Amino acid sequence: MNLQTVPAAAYLIASLLFIVGLKRLSSPRTARSGNFIAGIGMALALLGTFLLPDMGHFGVIIIAIVIGTIPGWLLAKRVKMTAMPQMVSLFNGMGGACALFISLGEWIKGAEGPAFPKLLGIVLGSVSFTGSLVAFGKLQGLISEKPVRWPLQKSINAILLLLILTSAGGAVCSPERAMLWVGVLVGGALLLGVLQVLPIGGADMPVVISVLNSCTGLAAAVTGFAMHNMSMIIAGTLVGAAGSLLTLLMCKAMNRSLAKVVFGSFGLAPKGAAAASASGDQTMREIAASECAIMMGYARKVIIVPGYGLAVAQGQHLVHELEQMLEKRGVEVKYAIHPVAGRMPGHMNVLLAEADVPYPKLLDMEEINPEFEQADVSLIIGANDVVNPAARTDAGSPIYGMPILAADKAKNVIVIKRGRGAGFAGIENALFYQPKTRMLFGDAKAALQDLITEVRGL
Repeated sequence: MNLQTVPAAAYLIASLLFIVGLKRLSSPRTARSGNFIAGIGMALALLGTFLLPDMGHFGVIIIAIVIGTIPGWLLAKRVKMTAMPQMVSLFNGMGGACALFISLGEWIKGAEGPAFPKLLGIVLGSVSFTGSLVAFGKLQGLISEKPVRWPLQKSINAILLLLILTSAGGAVCSPERAMLWVGVLVGGALLLGVLQVLPIGGADMPVVISVLNSCTGLAAAVTGFAMHNMSMIIAGTLVGAAGSLLTLLMCKAMNRSLAKVVFGSFGLAPKGAAAASASGDQTMREIAASECAIMMGYARKVIIVPGYGLAVAQGQHLVHELEQMLEKRGVEVKYAIHPVAGRMPGHMNVLLAEADVPYPKLLDMEEINPEFEQADVSLIIGANDVVNPAARTDAGSPIYGMPILAADKAKNVIVIKRGRGAGFAGIENALFYQPKTRMLFGDAKAALQDLITEVRGL
């Protein structure tokens, strides 16, 4: 093997390590090692890049790596689990920016090869970059999580898309004005990323993250084609394919078509939907922590439904402690996990895994729904839309047809909730007004601490 073949060999081995790492990420038991293996693959890919023929500017490259590594390491070490979704969005946006700048650089220096991969890399990278930043702003609370409407919204997006296609054609057909056309292309794509995500409400963020993740992966793949880099092609394709499949699963879990996700404006409730969902008996029946403790402490089976409110309150360790105390009293305890609970795919799984909740106790919607009818108590902590019966009964509801957790089928329902407001979909939850439902108002962490104290005193 001569020196010129070393980078190709490094890229091939790195690609295999990416595949193995991704496979091991499919199980919580092997996820840590999978992440480590993929990290080794990335280090090997970087090493191979340094060995490329005619490679130079090593000092600048090393400085750039250090500048990126230090804040990335510190952020990853210090980020709270509640802030993980926005961190994923931010890092995903950085990946899109990388694809944008690499493709743009290849175009500016006039690298050999077809123009299509470079232009597509610019477009996908731009959309992913600004779209991810808007998603980060919504998740971080810098931008309102409520869906945004404006006149001619879809028409404006269609005009932008037409502008992008026209400028791409102009860049290819008019070499003397190519840079002007590429500038228009970049501006249009960056603006499209913003306008595509702004109309989307907080309830739909799991789907948005999946779409943008897929977009970043595809951007990396086409950038790899532009640079003739096999490692980027394979890694980008893996991310793009995984993101696309995850998007389809998220759409199915939310009963939304992929077209509605791609073309925006989803998550907007029809006028009058909230009022329709809130009709009937509007009395929320409150309960004290001591009564909740008695109800659960003497139950045979309790199913816990975690939601974003649990993550915000950072109550995952307390809910695990409550689970252990109930089990010591002979109560069977399981967790019901909805595919889109939280603010990113798998958010609740990651949150509870951090608290060392045994993974076999975390049951997906299809597994746990048949068990709710045998449960004495379903304890809902900070969840709203994923347990709203309107998805089954109210054809006028914006979530009608969405598969939900059948928490309302339990003999008794206890809801820990900060206030009386609606969920992220902006509609009232009929479950909260049912006669068998009791509301324990307050911060999830404080409420769980009260429950633990009361159960301990039984």
